[in-house]
Amino acid sequence: MKIMVRATNWVGDAIMALPALRAIRHRHPDAQISIVARPYVADIYRDQQICDELVAYDPNGAHRDWSGREKLISDLRTRKFDVALLLQNAFDAAWLAWRAQIPQRIGYARDARSLLLTKPIPVPKPGEIPPHEKFYYLELLRRAGWLDQLSDEPHITLRVPDAARERAAHTLLEAGSRPNALRIAVGAGASYGSAKCWPPDLFAKALNALLSRANADADVILFGTP
Repeated sequence: MKIMVRATNWVGDAIMALPALRAIRHRHPDAQISIVARPYVADIYRDQQICDELVAYDPNGAHRDWSGREKLISDLRTRKFDVALLLQNAFDAAWLAWRAQIPQRIGYARDARSLLLTKPIPVPKPGEIPPHEKFYYLELLRRAGWLDQLSDEPHITLRVPDAARERAAHTLLEAGSRPNALRIAVGAGASYGSAKCWPPDLFAKALNALLSRANADADVILFGTP
């Protein structure tokens, strides 16, 4: 079986979807799994042993115009996938899978795309699944019949190559972090509006609480753009 998975578009969502992607690999160990993802998401998945192929989808670059999108559709069509599983919620994800002539197209019934799906899955209502975002993607698999019950990965982990660890350590030292200190990382920003950001004073309170519980001299590292 040849499976195309359309990944989510943002880094945080991509990491939240890792338990679902691992569940797909576990459910279909012999399948040819290809993940269609934005380039920066593909970089995250490259070393996770969850797929056989990563297909870059760059709507801001190579696939920005009509000819670029048609080339991507043609590339997907020639792979002759049996099924498309859409973790991404947008109409665009279903449209690409439909245009690629993938016979089975599974995804949540959102963004007016149900007619393009062969198996539209009802979106979970509040309270039907645990609140953590990872369960949103796992529930899609369960409702599609690819998962018997919601599995749990208490701490979502990433496989990180040694070379990447060394680069990260060097970057942190250059930024002023101490070699052996406990490190608490904070990603306080968000795209598309301040409504998605926690107020700064709440971040400060949460960090103070973490530092008190850690009972250690820790380095707080703030991630963001210049």
